[in-house]
Amino acid sequence: MTDNVLAIVMVFLGLFLIGGVFSLGRQGLKIGAVVCALGAAMAITAGVLWW
Repeated sequence: MTDNVLAIVMVFLGLFLIGGVFSLGRQGLKIGAVVCALGAAMAITAGVLWW
């Protein structure tokens, strides 16, 4: 059960970071958007593999 909770948290963290990508992209902060995109990709991948 704990593993599933951690996986869900990682997926939600990835979705939150995707929102950060859009926000930073609209502000013109491309480096920040790239960093958020990498973090989102890693978090979602970890959540899916952890499941």
